[in-house]
Amino acid sequence: MTQFEIQPRGPFSLAAAERFFGRWEATSGAAGGAWAPAPAPAPAGGETVLRVAFLTDDWSGAAGLLVRQASGDLSAPVNGEIVAGSFADDEVVQRQVARLLSLDHEGAGFVAVGERDPVVAVCQRAGDFLRPVLFHSPYEAACWAVISSRMHHRQARRVRSEMGGTLTVDAVALDVFPGPEDLLARDAIPGLNAEKVARLHGIARAALEGRLDRERLLALEAGEAMADVQELRGIGPFGAALIVLRGVGPTDAFAPGEPRLRAAAARVYDRPELGSDEAAFAELAERWRPFRTWVSVLLRATG
Repeated sequence: MTQFEIQPRGPFSLAAAERFFGRWEATSGAAGGAWAPAPAPAPAGGETVLRVAFLTDDWSGAAGLLVRQASGDLSAPVNGEIVAGSFADDEVVQRQVARLLSLDHEGAGFVAVGERDPVVAVCQRAGDFLRPVLFHSPYEAACWAVISSRMHHRQARRVRSEMGGTLTVDAVALDVFPGPEDLLARDAIPGLNAEKVARLHGIARAALEGRLDRERLLALEAGEAMADVQELRGIGPFGAALIVLRGVGPTDAFAPGEPRLRAAAARVYDRPELGSDEAAFAELAERWRPFRTWVSVLLRATG
C-alpha cells in the first residue's frame, strides 16, 4: 500500500469537496458510484475521509484510495493511501488524485480574487474556499456527455454503473468506468441505442489516439479546446463545456451562457439583470480572472 501527501498551495477543504461532490452527483450523476465518504466527514478535530476509485490516466488499470485531511484546517496536507487495484504507476495515480481535487493548481491567486471582490470573499468563506471537483478524466467526461444526453440522470447513472466494474475500497464497492479498449470491444451496451454506442466508440478511439489527453487540452485556450472536442461525434457545445470545464480543469475557462450560474450571480450580487443579461454577466466575471472557472463553481455551490 502506497501512501503519499499533497500539500495544498492555498486554502483547501476536503470536506467542502465532499459536500460539493454530493450535490454534483445528486444533480448530474457525473461520477456514478466512484466516490464515497468513509462514512462521513468527521467533526472538527477529526478527519474527513473519502473513498475513491477510478480508471487510471494511462489506461493500465484501476486504483482505489482513501483520501484524508484534518477537519477544520484549510492549510492541512491531504494524505492519500492506495489500498486497492492493479495498475502500472503509483505516480500516475497520485497526479490524478491531485487533479480531481484541483490540487494541481496554486490557490493563492484564488484568495486574491476575494481580496478584490468582497462578494467572492463572502462566498469563499461560506464555502471553505471550495475548488472544483473534476471527472476522473476528459475521456470519462466525454462518455458521460454521450450517455446522459436526452436521458434522465437516474437512468444514465444506472447505465454507467452497469457498463463498468467495481473496486472494493475499505469494504465499499465503488464503480470503475471501462477503458477505451474495453469500450471498443462492445458491439452493444444495455440501455443505449446504436447511435450512442457509435458515439462512445468514437470517443474511445480519440482517447487512444491522445486527443483527450488532459495536458494536451489544458495547453489550448478554452475556446480552442471546446472547439476541438466538438469534432467528436455527438459532442455539442454543452458537452464540450462539460469536458473542458469539469474534465480538463482549467482555472479560467468561462461559460457565460449557463443560466444557473447567471441566476446564482444575480442573487449573490443582488443584481437581477445578471440573470438575463449575458454581456453584463461577462463584464462582471472579468473581475474573477484568472480564476473564472473556480469562482463560477463557488457561486453555483454557495449562491
